[in-house]
Amino acid sequence: MTPLPPVHDLTDPTSEFSTGVERALAATGYLFNSANSARYVADVLQSVNLVATTVARTTAPFTGATPAELRARVAAVDLDTPLADTTAALAELEPIYLRDAVYFHDSRYAAHLNCPVVIPALAGEAVLSAINSSLDTWDQSAGATMIERRLIDWTAERLGLGPDSDGVFTSGGTQSNLQAMLIARNHAVSRLRLDPDAAGKRLPALLDTLRIFTSEASHFSISKSASMLGLGYDAVVSIPTDADRRMDTTALAAELAICQAEGLVPMAIVATAGTTDFGSIDPLRELAALSRAYGSWFHVDAAYGGGLAVSNRHRHLIDGVELADSVTIDFHKTFFQPVSSSAILVRHGATLGHVTYYADYLNPESAARADIPNQVDKSIQTTRRFDALKLWLTLRTMGAEGIGALLDEVIDLAARAGGLLAADEDFELAADPALSTLVFRYKPACMDDDEADDINPRIRAAVFASGEAVVAGTKVDGRHYLKFTLLNANTTLGDLRAIIDLLRRTGASLRAATALSGSAVSTSAVSGGAA
Repeated sequence: MTPLPPVHDLTDPTSEFSTGVERALAATGYLFNSANSARYVADVLQSVNLVATTVARTTAPFTGATPAELRARVAAVDLDTPLADTTAALAELEPIYLRDAVYFHDSRYAAHLNCPVVIPALAGEAVLSAINSSLDTWDQSAGATMIERRLIDWTAERLGLGPDSDGVFTSGGTQSNLQAMLIARNHAVSRLRLDPDAAGKRLPALLDTLRIFTSEASHFSISKSASMLGLGYDAVVSIPTDADRRMDTTALAAELAICQAEGLVPMAIVATAGTTDFGSIDPLRELAALSRAYGSWFHVDAAYGGGLAVSNRHRHLIDGVELADSVTIDFHKTFFQPVSSSAILVRHGATLGHVTYYADYLNPESAARADIPNQVDKSIQTTRRFDALKLWLTLRTMGAEGIGALLDEVIDLAARAGGLLAADEDFELAADPALSTLVFRYKPACMDDDEADDINPRIRAAVFASGEAVVAGTKVDGRHYLKFTLLNANTTLGDLRAIIDLLRRTGASLRAATALSGSAVSTSAVSGGAA
């Protein structure tokens, strides 16, 4: 016979059960609900004021704090001993996070595809975090589902994908590209199964012949997706780029012909509308034509360049995107939204069925037959934030033209800065800017490639450690370069001149130190190393 649980004396304040009840009652005071609305307002206002105050007094994009310094500060926090209240917790947060955060809004941050964010989107972030809708099923999201769907329709219309288009919000470009490649893979496999000899084969047996074609400048997530989908990294055929860093269509046509001759299946052609380094946009119309000719899925990774859909002056740069079977777009890049906010769009909504899985406890097939709009039917995520609200409030406040104006400004800024670097004898510009990135290196006339390779990464590291500016680095044809990624419409040409001068001074200082060190070594060798 199963023993009955012990009877607790609720009048004994020292009992373990009574203590547990007291803790639970105390903890419920932190739950967001109508009873605790005053605490919610007070605590959130404290955090908002702290951020506003910190940003107002921040005078550089970074402090130069080292990993060791921050690791030690964070490790010193005793997570098992809570503080008195939110005020104390926020005070503790300042030295371990806010003080040494990298601030993308600063005009001397010019490194990665991180944008300063617009205030209407921050208001949306506050709302969606508190209500905490989950965009997997209708009975968890209701109106949020309809707002997301309306924004997907709006985006697809801006891209020109047609009346049958659809899509879903994702966590970012990597997930969007993964879902696009998953759909392309399953689409190709479904066609392979039309062959009676392949109809009964398991999926792994059908993957070996599938190939993805993309440029050597495309995002690494394409190769990563191929690996995760069971195709392997070697299923991705890297196509060289032309002088403008765009996919070479002649080289692609040759590789497609080889693929066909060898009995392989060109599963997908992936174009990039805004490469990470150069912002280059592949020839979309020509690539679409080749995709159709070979029966390939045509995906456009417009994570960076997708913002051109609302550009007031540069929309033509992505002409041809309307021919895609699927498109990746990152709102948290060129729509100036907080992370995360991305989407995968498809020309034919029915193709999203390639990722649909019905679970009786969540999204039964009967719900789909009843036309209940469960967004998980379209997504590879289950629990998913209502990130669409940020873009919704941005559009309702600023309008598409307001977003486009911010992007147009940074594109123009990159063109002007490119002119500065091209005319500067101490720097070498790798290519004319296509969007808002600039790839260049410090290389005075007397410097050879090997010395430039040595000094440019050191310049970047020294400038980052100084906290005065943040720039990125990359490799071009095996050589080390620096990179500006410009997404801040408040950055001026004067700001960039100051960064360029800082890079120049840092380079000159490092060269002088190297020369002095070499001289000291030579002197030491001559004197036998005597002190």
